[in-house]
Amino acid sequence: MRVAREANKLEKRLCRQVGQAIIDFNMIEEGDRVMVCVSGGKDSFGLLDILIKLQKRAPIHFDIVAVNLDQKQPGFPDHILPEYLSKLGIEFHIETQDTYSIVKKVVPEGKTMCSLCSRLRRGILYRVADELKITKIALGHHRDDMLHTFFLNMFFAGKLKGMPPKLVSDDGGHIVIRPLANVAEKDLIAWAEHRQFPIIPCSLCGSQENLQRQEIKRMMHQWERQWPGRTETMFTALQNVVPSHLMDRKRHDFHNIQVTGVADANGDKVFDEEDIPLATLPGISLVSAKS
Repeated sequence: MRVAREANKLEKRLCRQVGQAIIDFNMIEEGDRVMVCVSGGKDSFGLLDILIKLQKRAPIHFDIVAVNLDQKQPGFPDHILPEYLSKLGIEFHIETQDTYSIVKKVVPEGKTMCSLCSRLRRGILYRVADELKITKIALGHHRDDMLHTFFLNMFFAGKLKGMPPKLVSDDGGHIVIRPLANVAEKDLIAWAEHRQFPIIPCSLCGSQENLQRQEIKRMMHQWERQWPGRTETMFTALQNVVPSHLMDRKRHDFHNIQVTGVADANGDKVFDEEDIPLATLPGISLVSAKS
């Protein structure tokens, strides 16, 4: 009974979080044909599963088309996804393209394969989306992925740039959505175990353990162990950006700042009590801080 209750709570939470993201960012509209990219991993299985549940109760009509790109990786069990998707009774398409050989040929041994692999995959999926008359392309990136990308860009690319929940593709021809934007990876892991998805591991890049992204994941896991709740706070920060308190001259006109005589809601209160309670900071006296 306890297991069933926990599973029911998890399902409600996932549906609520995905539904809220769809509403907040206007991800899915009346008459959309949503292509759900299914790789065989827990995230894309979870995305497809939750979207099917929401489709049945949504106040609008939209179609779901599951699409898998078979990249001809050695040992890839190409029967699993067609069998699974057939049982679901939904429209699906399996696209077969040997990108594996291209990546192995071009990328030197020991180097990161993800960048080239993702570019090839993206181009193929955009073409398939056109052929299937898709209006939205749904990817299975979750909350943790979005934070990892933010830190990767900050630490290794020198940019405050994340992974948006909705965007227009580089070619200008497709809208990409990430309905799992609010969902924690640990919940997707638990949901995959509960639903017993036929997970297919990625043998191409999954074995590259020393990637920068793995380092970021380890860093965040350590933070969360030391300071529980930090992940939620960081994710909230991505939704509360104050350009005037950064240093990007393209985003804020520092050059022409003038006295206005009108109070600014952001003002110069960078570390006042309402932002970070001083009592929670070690070694800081409230008396000396205010004096």
